[in-house]
Amino acid sequence: GLLVAAVFGFGSGSAPQTLEMVAPAFNASPLNAPPIFPFLFVTIACGAVSGFHCLVSSGTSSKQIKSENDAQFVGYGSMLLEGFLATLVILATGAGIGLGWDAFPGANGSALWGQVYADWKGVTGGKAIAAFVVGSGNFVQALGIEATMAKALMGVLVASFAGTTLDTATRLQRYVVQELAATFAPRVSPTAMAAEGYDTEFERGQVRKGFSLNPLVWLTNTHGATLFAVSTAFLLALFPAPGKDWSWETIGTGGLMLWPLFGATNQLLAGLSFMVISFWLLRRGLPTWFAAIPMIFMMIIPAWALLIDVQKWFDGGSHLLVAVSIIVLALEIWMAIEAMLIWPKVRGVLEAPLPPLPART
Repeated sequence: GLLVAAVFGFGSGSAPQTLEMVAPAFNASPLNAPPIFPFLFVTIACGAVSGFHCLVSSGTSSKQIKSENDAQFVGYGSMLLEGFLATLVILATGAGIGLGWDAFPGANGSALWGQVYADWKGVTGGKAIAAFVVGSGNFVQALGIEATMAKALMGVLVASFAGTTLDTATRLQRYVVQELAATFAPRVSPTAMAAEGYDTEFERGQVRKGFSLNPLVWLTNTHGATLFAVSTAFLLALFPAPGKDWSWETIGTGGLMLWPLFGATNQLLAGLSFMVISFWLLRRGLPTWFAAIPMIFMMIIPAWALLIDVQKWFDGGSHLLVAVSIIVLALEIWMAIEAMLIWPKVRGVLEAPLPPLPART
């Protein structure tokens, strides 16, 4: 569709037009926009670098590939496709909407783009998604598909992205809850467990899970952790969005209470992922500079952006965002200090082997 559109350039309800990039190459001071530095590096995420993808690869992809040899093809190949998708989004919002938008009759090209993106604060939520749907829908029309149908198809595509992301995020939250619960759950003394005839800590831990009334032990169970993940998300969704009163129209928008944190925390997680990679390489005596340099960058720049946001949220009375941000920054600083302390000590020191998995029956 993109290739055909590039040649013929169909627009919304109009004669064929020439497809061109109507967005300016550089816009130094958009109305009501935050400073381009550091916010550029927390606004652009998945198409470049994303901490969420690191969670997906470790929690989901690693369990679905047949062997470790497939990791490069699946992981690196997926990021190439993600970058390609990011390019398509840029084309749709920077060139596609210039072909026409029914909401702006009579306008096209740079004039239309200027109306859509006149105000940074005005292009959020549904309007931001609509710009992609309309722009990409204009591309699809080049295949001979009617305008309304083309936009409907792109709307379904966006909804599919949201649905698969929700499914993956729920699975990730489940396994994170399980790991945290296993870390903090009470432990039975090895002596007492050995007396029951179990030879390994792994076997004793598996048996003891079912006999404790401690809620943390329940969360080490797959079903318990899943129920916790879904329930907490459901309770959050019941709240109205910030600044809105509860009603049947606002129910389900509670996630917007924490959504402003996504950009910075996602990229902070990317920095911590680079840290894990750097340590893995260091322990094996391999070069680390290509992971350590972006690690430093991705831990400093998102933290800087988050500090700016914290000041804004504090002045605006968004105390929940301020509290969560401070906790996130404190954890990052804690892990960075620990990393600096042990960095000189781990070169050539491999991790302790994991206990053997139980045989399948």
